[in-house]
Amino acid sequence: MSADEKTTAQSQFDNAVQSQFKNIGEVVEKGEGDDEDLGPMQVESMCMNCHENGTTRLLLIRVPYFRDIILESFECPHCHFTNNSIKAAGQIQTQGAKYTLTVDSQEDMQRQLIKSDQGILTIDSLGIEAPREGTLTNVEGAIQRIHEGLSNDQPARKEQAPELHDALQPLIDNLKSYLDGTGFPFTISLDDPTGNSWIAPNTQDRGNKYRTKLYYRTHEQNEELGIAADPDAAQPEDPDSEIVDGKEYCLPAECPGCSKPCELLIKKVNIPYFKEVYLWSNVCEHCGLRSSDVKTGGEVPELGKRITLTVKNEVDLSRDILKSDTCAVHSDELEISIQAGTLGGRFTTLEGLLTEVRDSLKGHLFDIGGGGGDSLEATEKAKWDRFFERLEWAINGDFEKFGGQFVVTLSDPLANSYVQDLCAPAADPQITTEEYQRTDEEEDDLGLKDMKTEGYEEDAQEQKS
Repeated sequence: MSADEKTTAQSQFDNAVQSQFKNIGEVVEKGEGDDEDLGPMQVESMCMNCHENGTTRLLLIRVPYFRDIILESFECPHCHFTNNSIKAAGQIQTQGAKYTLTVDSQEDMQRQLIKSDQGILTIDSLGIEAPREGTLTNVEGAIQRIHEGLSNDQPARKEQAPELHDALQPLIDNLKSYLDGTGFPFTISLDDPTGNSWIAPNTQDRGNKYRTKLYYRTHEQNEELGIAADPDAAQPEDPDSEIVDGKEYCLPAECPGCSKPCELLIKKVNIPYFKEVYLWSNVCEHCGLRSSDVKTGGEVPELGKRITLTVKNEVDLSRDILKSDTCAVHSDELEISIQAGTLGGRFTTLEGLLTEVRDSLKGHLFDIGGGGGDSLEATEKAKWDRFFERLEWAINGDFEKFGGQFVVTLSDPLANSYVQDLCAPAADPQITTEEYQRTDEEEDDLGLKDMKTEGYEEDAQEQKS
């Protein structure tokens, strides 16, 4: 078989597989009475409770603005055991994902939540985790399930383990207040190393209300998922030799996508009127994964830095921008608020940064082959359409749409971000720079709040005395 024939056969196979997945709207509109069979598939399977045969129903669904999933429902007619779960229909993603949401209204409780069996749902405000099982629900449903799981056995605990009963009761009361709407605000997070879990975003999210962090898995996480190339392989250690400016270094590494050996390229450069930065890049010859990152050197400054750029023309769109992984980006005119860690470190132009924001949202959350949007309310869909339209205006240089200019602000608690000054060493009239005191939350996120580097001798003497 020739290469073209193989490509055609693979394309036909992929199309056949994709045709099995139906949008939620199609299933609801056509229903069971339609000639086309959109109902669940039924297979006979063994009950893990009584070891008799039961029935498993499988429904292939395409979730708008996410990806394809498989809904599983098992029922045993002998012992009446039931179980529901979801499975990701696609492959393990090249990056893990962590979503953090501050819930402060009933509207947030209705946000869709997809948790794979590898996802860890944590109620950060209480420090408790949900059981590891795949679910398709909303925030309220996830909290309701945790509440029921803890409260159902409370009468038995009161008799058998009073201390455990008393310790769990405040947590149960707090969960009940969340469900009643009297315990707002509280924070939840969903961390999935496979990248197949999700909390729905909203166009009105501002500040630290909704945060997304993509990360590359460690060798241990790949090994736990069963995709490590060599379970006995150890992570390579960094060399102790000094890195010279402008020289490219090649280090052995493990591809975070396929876990096979790859090369990591490192180069140190000095940005004029800023500081030294380290460019990281790797391309896997096995799976084709490309990734890059930017790290800055130097000590941790006492103050953070906020850089405000007024964008008036195409020249401003071509300014070099270094956005560290601790930097947040905000623009009222563009209606964007990118939290720290969302896109990682980037050394690009303003146009490139805005393009990456657009592509990241559409590619990671919103591009599913034209099949999304059927279950969205018209008002919500209009908000997202407006959001992407304004981004396109900015990328294409349609400044008249914004009254001739728009403003972009970079806030970095570690002062490791940079916007090219076209008038350097003189001050650029379109750039405003200010230093600010980090908040307690930022200090805690950076691991600086409880860090102590001096005075250990005095503490040791006080403990002895």
